[in-house]
Amino acid sequence: MEHWLASPNEIAKILADRHKNLRLSKKWKRTTLSNRSGVSVASLIRFEQTAQISLENFLKLLFALGRLDEVDSLLQSQVAKTIDDLENQVIKNPKRGSV
Repeated sequence: MEHWLASPNEIAKILADRHKNLRLSKKWKRTTLSNRSGVSVASLIRFEQTAQISLENFLKLLFALGRLDEVDSLLQSQVAKTIDDLENQVIKNPKRGSV
């Protein structure tokens, strides 16, 4: 399934489903993950059922599940593949209020 056209809500649901499947593959109860992560059971239930969670709690869950390193590649600058890509990567700092 291609995710690049999915909405933020669809991506959140996909991540919540993957999280739940990972928890279950480890045979962990919600209470086990709660104890290991510091995230409340109520927050875990809400995340698994509605895909709603704070970024801080999401990162805590990833850490407890041993998957926090996967977040490192998010939002990094893309590697230029051509001269045009390199020229387009020149970052201009906008002046305050110009955006």
